[in-house]
Formats: sequence, C-alpha cells, structure tokens
Amino acid sequence: MTPLKNASKQDSKIAVKPAQNGAHKAAIRQENEEQILAAAEKVFADYGFKGATTALIAEVANVPKANVHYYFSTKEALYRRIMEDVCDHWLEAAATFDNSADPAVILRGYIEAKMDLSRARPYGSRLWAHEIIRGAKFSSDYISTTVKNWLDSRVVVMRGWIKEGKMDAIEPYSLMYMIFATTQHYADFGRQIEIFNNDQPLSDAQFAEAKENVVRIILKGVGLGTALN
Repeated sequence: MTPLKNASKQDSKIAVKPAQNGAHKAAIRQENEEQILAAAEKVFADYGFKGATTALIAEVANVPKANVHYYFSTKEALYRRIMEDVCDHWLEAAATFDNSADPAVILRGYIEAKMDLSRARPYGSRLWAHEIIRGAKFSSDYISTTVKNWLDSRVVVMRGWIKEGKMDAIEPYSLMYMIFATTQHYADFGRQIEIFNNDQPLSDAQFAEAKENVVRIILKGVGLGTALN
C-alpha cells in the first residue's frame, strides 16, 4: 500500500504545478500590461496620438518595444484601452448614486471622488481632454453608448430629486457638465494651478480645502446648502 500512497502524493504535486505556473504567468502578464499602460498614458497625454510612438512608450515603460506589440496589437488598441479605462474609473466614482438616497451625500461623494481621481491620475484626465478637443475620433462610439447611458441614468435620478423637492429645479445635464469641468480642471490645468500657487503643487491640506470649497459651492448652487450646516 505504501508505494501507491507515495505515487498518489507525487501525482498530487505534479497536478498542482500547471496551475501554479499559470497563475505566475498571469501575474507577470498583468504586471507588464500595467507598466505599459502607465507609460502609454503619460506619453499619449504629452504627445497626443500622432506624436506618441510605440518606441517611446517602450522606453518610458522600460520594456523592449516588442513587448508593447505583444500585449497590444496596435497603437490604436493601446490608446483605446487607456481612454476607456480612464472613463470607467470616472463612472465608478458615481457609485454614491447607488449607495445612498441623500442628494447631498451623493453629490459630495461623487465630487470628492472625481477630484481625487484627477489628482491620482492627471495624465489620464489630460489625455481624455485632448481626445475630446480633437473631436473624439477614437472614443465617440464609447461615449455615445456607455457614457451616455450612464449619464442619462444619473439625470433620471436627479430629476426625481427635483420632483420630490429635494433639490432646486436646475438642469441636471448642466450640473453634471459643471462637475466634470470643475473636478477635471485640477488635472487638465494642473500646471496653471501650480503657477498660481507660487510654482508649487497643492499640498494635501490645500487640496482638501479645494475639495471642500467645490463641494460647498455646488451644493449651495443646487439648493442643498442646509446639508453643509
């Protein structure tokens, strides 16, 4: 019986190896992709789609150029992946719409999350701005479906607040455009803010104060100022 038991143990060890190797390869792939995506986000933001090259992206990512082509078949595929990933994170920031019934709590959470994303991922925000300014050549289909459906669903919620008397009768689309512009300003015009701030980036305390100011201005503007007291 002993040889059979030993054989069983050996077979068990052998069976585990493919799974372990697969997990290791998946981890390496994810790490390489993230490294390339982070580099490409900066390069595309700095040089635009036409000015960015896979060679420069590979250089910034510190990987062979062949690796960029291995993980992303074309420069356009890489560009689209980044664009959609940036916007997906912005859409996720609106999870407050699903987690609360209080308009003030929802809008505060959304504004703060959007501003935090602008600070954490400024190149992504700038890349998105460049893409839209240039006519949304690569993202119009994504915006007209995924983003529009998301925005329309939030507008329905806000119209409900207005109907129930929870918020002033403002145009929800205008409110959302204002939130987009204001929160992304801290990334898209980050250099301008630095210049106005004695050529220094905002400190953590200054950024926290900026977030609170934006929240207070918008909430008061839509009739939710009492929630700030």
